Amino acid sequence: MDAQGRGRADDVDPADQWVLNPRTGEYELRLSPSAPQSPVPGPRTQGRRTSTPGREVPPQRRRRAEPEAPAPGRRGRRPEKKKSRGKRVLLWTGGSMAFVVLVAGVGGYVYLKHLEGNVSTTDVGTAGSSSFKKDEAFNILIIGTDKRTGEGNEGYGDKGSVGHADTNILLHVAEDRSNATALSIPRDLIVNIPDCETTQEDGTKKVIPGSSGVRFNQSLGDLGRDAGCTMRTVTETTGIKPDHFVMADFNAVKTLTSAVGGVDVCVEHAVDDPKSHLKLPAGESTVEGERALAFVRTRHAFGNEGDLDRIKVQQQFLGSLMRKMASSDTLTSPTKLVKLAEAATEALTVDTAIRKVGTLKDMALELKKVPTKNITFTTVPVVDNPAEKIKATVVVNEAKGPQVFDMIKNDISFTEVDQADQARALAEILGLSGAAMKPGESVTNSQGLPTMTLTLGKDFKGAGVKLDAASVKKPDLDNESTADQKQCAS
Repeated sequence: MDAQGRGRADDVDPADQWVLNPRTGEYELRLSPSAPQSPVPGPRTQGRRTSTPGREVPPQRRRRAEPEAPAPGRRGRRPEKKKSRGKRVLLWTGGSMAFVVLVAGVGGYVYLKHLEGNVSTTDVGTAGSSSFKKDEAFNILIIGTDKRTGEGNEGYGDKGSVGHADTNILLHVAEDRSNATALSIPRDLIVNIPDCETTQEDGTKKVIPGSSGVRFNQSLGDLGRDAGCTMRTVTETTGIKPDHFVMADFNAVKTLTSAVGGVDVCVEHAVDDPKSHLKLPAGESTVEGERALAFVRTRHAFGNEGDLDRIKVQQQFLGSLMRKMASSDTLTSPTKLVKLAEAATEALTVDTAIRKVGTLKDMALELKKVPTKNITFTTVPVVDNPAEKIKATVVVNEAKGPQVFDMIKNDISFTEVDQADQARALAEILGLSGAAMKPGESVTNSQGLPTMTLTLGKDFKGAGVKLDAASVKKPDLDNESTADQKQCAS
């Protein structure tokens, strides 16, 4: 704003007056410590008349050409130095601070409303939660659609796609914010899609009948299914209920990566995929825009050219994007943050419960509390569909899948947080299930070492006697990784 531009020394960037408060995660307007603030002017200041709104201050009367000689025995006064233009401007800003803050507040409110106008929403009804609370664990279903809307996307794959659930990640954030789990759900996973109620454009409700033994990606788009149907399918398949959803299209990848100045990726071998138009040299590269989209879309450049290998690459990409968004280079740059806010709100569709930008910001700040080393990326454990001769789809691995779902439902970390490994081992010995494990407050003993509390209830039947069929032991997972790891796609 103009007040900022005029309220600084010539060598101070206006953006530098907005400082990130690490305690709140908010930007605050602060002047340089070298900028003295003048008192609010009263009717008279230092014997001179002050201006009234809309009128100029009368110029000072000229001094005489020759100063009066000093009285005998007394020193002469030093010549009065003229205040530099920079200091006069800073004094003006200091005296008008209340006005600046007021305008900045109003401008912030208007800008938030502008951002909220960018966001598209879907009413998912009872498929999700009605609100977001900072002091609770939460599950967000991230959906990437293959819908070809947006400039430059018409040539990708199926031009007539209604927008299926092409990429799906269930993000669970622990109640104490010590860890999070990003569970990828393969699009070719065979599932049962339940009946789901949708809200039509005219506000009426319509129940879309379910389907049995179909691919997961059909939970969105087919028969008019919306994101609420995908959320219900996740619950049907895993037993985990998503609280909210965030849906992105092709443009989201292009605009978000450009907003942060590109995302760093790595490939073991040079890539030249004519189908996705991805060309990368071996080693590290920075991709944004079209190249970033090609990187997450390609299936023929890595592994056995299947969807499961593409999921691994997407997880590596998302981890790198998280690191870039959490970097000081991004968080301390108002310019990048504004670009990121514009790109995110224009490219995303969310449920109505989190449509307010303030709520989306709160969710982002809660996720930011989780150390990247404790954000686990993994995939629903699967095996080839035994009903198919030509293996094109997969089904849940019943030996591993239920344990993974149980850990997420009960807020159990996949990484070594809060003595999770020791607690799992003890619970396994005692025959306890994942539901018996609850994260507690961090407590230390007299030696300063962390302690673990064991509480036995009335349902405890003895060491080694299972309370139910589920095991608390963490299963061996093929593609588990964390967000702090830098990996090269192969």
